[in-house]
Amino acid sequence: MGRSQNTFMKKQREKKKQKKKEEKVQRKQERQENSTGGSLEEMIAYVDEFGNITDTPPEEQKKDSPDEEEKA
Repeated sequence: MGRSQNTFMKKQREKKKQKKKEEKVQRKQERQENSTGGSLEEMIAYVDEFGNITDTPPEEQKKDSPDEEEKA
């Protein structure tokens, strides 16, 4: 009688483990389906001249190089 009880408990434990594993896989799949898809452009952040973080790229500023000043 003790032996059959042990095997029954082992089977129940295995069923419980399998059920947890299936639920985990299902949750993972749902997260992947509902994700916004973090593309590189969406993840990039920029810092403006005041040190604030923004999502828009800064405007190109013309920098005067020392070589151009000597030519002029």
